[in-house]
Order: sequence, then C-alpha cells, then structure tokens
Amino acid sequence: VYPGRYEPEMLLRLLLSEKVTFSHCVPTILHMLVSSPVAKAIDLSNWKVVIGGAALPAGLAESALELGIDVITGYGMSETCPVLTVTYMNAEDRKLDIDKQVELRTKTGIPIPLADLQVVDENMKPLPHDGVSVGEIVARTPWLTQSYYKEEERSKDLWKGGYLHTGDVAYVDERNFFKITDRIKDVIKTGGEWISSLELENLISKFPAVSEVAVVGVPDEKWSERPYAMVVLKEGEEADAADIQQFLQRFVEDGTINKWAIPQRIDFVSAIPKTSVGKIDKKRIRAEYKE
Repeated sequence: VYPGRYEPEMLLRLLLSEKVTFSHCVPTILHMLVSSPVAKAIDLSNWKVVIGGAALPAGLAESALELGIDVITGYGMSETCPVLTVTYMNAEDRKLDIDKQVELRTKTGIPIPLADLQVVDENMKPLPHDGVSVGEIVARTPWLTQSYYKEEERSKDLWKGGYLHTGDVAYVDERNFFKITDRIKDVIKTGGEWISSLELENLISKFPAVSEVAVVGVPDEKWSERPYAMVVLKEGEEADAADIQQFLQRFVEDGTINKWAIPQRIDFVSAIPKTSVGKIDKKRIRAEYKE
C-alpha cells in the first residue's frame, strides 16, 4: 500500500481498511502515528513494523509496544542495497518484560543470510562479541556497491582492507546482536571522552514529557565539543532543562553515562529539523546552533 502523503489519520485508516500487517518506515513516521489520538482508539496488535533509516529511540519503542505494535529494527545503507541486519525476537524474548524487550528491539539486529559483518578496530582487527568493545562496522555481501561514480579516492576508502566501511560505530553481543552507538561523524568528543549522541537521545527519550529529541556535538573552547540537545515536548506537557538534566543524573549514578555527557544547553522547540526522508538533520542543527 503506497499512501502518497504521510498524514497520520489517513495512514491509520489505510492500515485498517487494507488490513496491513507489515510495514517499514523511519522513526519519524512511527512517532507521528503513535502520537495520533486515533492510534489509541484502534487495534494495532496485528501490525509489525521494521524501523530503519535512523535509530529507534527506546521511548518510541515503548510507546509502540503499549499500543500492541510489534516493532523491531533493521539496518542498512544505500551502499548495501539496502539491508544488512534485522532484529530477531524468539519466543522467550517475547515473554520478557517491556523494558528488556525495548532493550532488545532497539538493537541493530542480527546479520541477514550471506551478510558477513564485523566490528573492527582502526587496524581492521575484529573485536570480541562481548557487548562492550566498540569499533566500526565493516561488511561483505554479494550485493554491495563497488565504488562511487568518478570518486576514486572515496571508493578506495570505502573498501579499505577488503570490507565495505559503513562509518557506523557499534558493538556486538554474545548472541551476535549488533548495536550501533553512533555514526563516526556524530560521536561527540569532549575533554578526551567519546560520547554517543544516539545513547543520549535514547536516554532523553525515556523522560515522560519528551516527544522527540536530537543531540549533536557543538564547539566548546575548553572541552573541544559539548553535547547540545534539541527537545520537543509532548502536547500538554511541561519541563525545563533542569528537569531533563536531573533525569539524566540517575544514568550517571548507575554508570550508564559519565557526567560530561549531560548537555549544558537544552533548547525546547516545536519541531526538530528533518531531511527529505524524515531523518534528523544533524548537519542543519549544527549550522543553526552556530548562527
């Protein structure tokens, strides 16, 4: 079913009238649907959604599960035509409590058949599947992009060491689930520490009043970069920067993040800049911050 316009009430009506059971979309579209009052009045328990194009925030996954939506994550890029991994939930996984299901469903997934994926260090050495060791995802499959048109040097960098370099930073756990922690270009480098913008977005999305969030690194004279957050609140909700900073403090105390990860500046906006395909436009956010 090709809907044309992405208008939430119309999409939800199509889901029911066309008996849609499986969809793929970016997080922005799912967020638009679960935020609609119509979604709370209809049965979405037969709908399975694979999220791609951007990371699935924990808060959004939880909202979808509460509506009965079977939401999982897929991963790929234009150069991989396009899919490399999909999250797999076995019968035991589906019996877990919602917090543990959210943790699993928001992982990047398991490599699909014929996809050879590794997480490697800067010397192309594969890292252990321990859920901790972080490196770049590199890939080999029979269907990958071989080069960029008229861009010889960029093509060499793409296939350095015999694997396609994705530019995504991740770890792999003992079950072979990949978890992207950030794009290399989006990692925030502050005072010698590396902070994942995706992890910060994930944690802030759990704050009850938050509807959407974007985090980027912005220039700082003392620390090189500092995290900056742009937040959209749910309709009718109120919160200020101190509320979110205090909320994040609990994750500092349990060791999830360090204290430098808490953004000093949090701006509340009506909408977060998006690209034409619905992804958060971090390049534009950085540019607007400088202005």
